[in-house]
Amino acid sequence: MILTYDISALIPYINWPYYYFAWQVKEPAEKKRLRTEAEAFLRQQEGRYHAYAIFELFEANADGDDIAIGTKRIPLLRQQQGRAPYLCLADFIRPLSSGIKDKVGLFATSVDIGMETDFGADTYEKMMAQLLADRLAEAAAERVHEQVRKEYWGYAKDEQLTIAEMLVEKFQGIRPAIGYPSLPDTSLNFVLDEMLEMKQIGIRLTESGAMKPHASVSGLMLAHPEARYFNLGKIGEDQLRDYARRRGLPVEVLRKFLAANL
Repeated sequence: MILTYDISALIPYINWPYYYFAWQVKEPAEKKRLRTEAEAFLRQQEGRYHAYAIFELFEANADGDDIAIGTKRIPLLRQQQGRAPYLCLADFIRPLSSGIKDKVGLFATSVDIGMETDFGADTYEKMMAQLLADRLAEAAAERVHEQVRKEYWGYAKDEQLTIAEMLVEKFQGIRPAIGYPSLPDTSLNFVLDEMLEMKQIGIRLTESGAMKPHASVSGLMLAHPEARYFNLGKIGEDQLRDYARRRGLPVEVLRKFLAANL
């Protein structure tokens, strides 16, 4: 499923604290000025640029630390340090041994690349456009996740949350993004791309699995009511080798992708 969003439809879903942080602004008056200026800029871009989402819902089960989707696998990693329980995202999906099918959502969002490339004449405007493109990609992820919960998957069809409540994740389920603490291996984008064909919304992958445009988000949607985010942290050589086996890739290749977690 591919969805297209006008900028005006996403402005209410923008999580502004991240925008202020990018500018290193802390004073309330300065935050207000930045937001007023940013919203005026976004209104000027209405109709010129759009944001996009692509997602699919798949029948799935957990098979060990893999998400099994038919004959395909999404290998995941488990915490090895700190206090138990040692979490893996696969824990939040019904196991294969249950004999009951569960679901998982895969998604990606992006913004027209022109928002990153069309404002080179003015350094300040260029930075503002790039930062707002990032915020719009995240806002599109917020919006499509809401639609999935309430309409397409429908496991929370009676959800009545304000956008402010959504932005602090009061909804059921989680939306872990690739490259973030519980899902740090950006090369998993290649796995998602095989299943979603991200090029349909203008996303291409670099050799490292990074997405272009930079203003793009990808990840999973999990519905389990106890699902929560966690920081994978450091993993050992044993798990690295097991993960490489499950990914079907050389250990040294994955060592590069997971350097920060070794």
